Amino acid sequence: MERLLDAQDKAAHLFDEIDRRGMIRAGAGEKQLSDEINDLAAEMFGVTRHWHRRIVRAGENTLQPFQERPPDRVIAADDIVFCDLGPIFEEWEADFGRTFVLGGDPDKMAVRDALPRVWRAGRDYFERHPEVTGAELFDYVVGVARAEGFEWGSRLAGHLLGEFPHKKIAGTAAEWYIMPGSDKPMRRKDPSGRLCHWILEIHLVDRVRRFGGFYEQLLDLP
Repeated sequence: MERLLDAQDKAAHLFDEIDRRGMIRAGAGEKQLSDEINDLAAEMFGVTRHWHRRIVRAGENTLQPFQERPPDRVIAADDIVFCDLGPIFEEWEADFGRTFVLGGDPDKMAVRDALPRVWRAGRDYFERHPEVTGAELFDYVVGVARAEGFEWGSRLAGHLLGEFPHKKIAGTAAEWYIMPGSDKPMRRKDPSGRLCHWILEIHLVDRVRRFGGFYEQLLDLP
């Protein structure tokens, strides 16, 4: 547990440094920014591997879920941008996502500001329901997103996280994700006997205005 929290703290520090340096800026391409973030992670923490591909999305590309590969886009002056990173710190996975707004567009800021509220509502629901399943938590956060005035942008709302590579333990079945069909209690042990720890990820989209936002971090650890 402490190793996962340490990995998340380092990921949060990395995001703070990205913001402090003004790296998310107009005129930078998504791939260019992803490569710059990769170099920064190596500089700060010696990170050489990420357990999933780095995601930087801007503008209309923020509508696309993780598995899509939209064309590279240059960030505009008034854009919305999200980053989804999975750095590996000393063989422990982090998974951290945040959304940034350039300029003062109130609709883009509304998406950005709703993301942590929906995430916290999901965490509170998880804490109040000891036997909650992944499918139940998925349905709940999608309902909260709709109550906030947004559509849901992904087929899932999170996944197992742990010592790299967790997929050797878990596999690809629904039970290892927060999604429809995930019908086992989330509070359980994996096949190796370790407690399951989860990432809760929130992907909100405004399809009318053609943009969205993303937010993720550890669900079940303080």
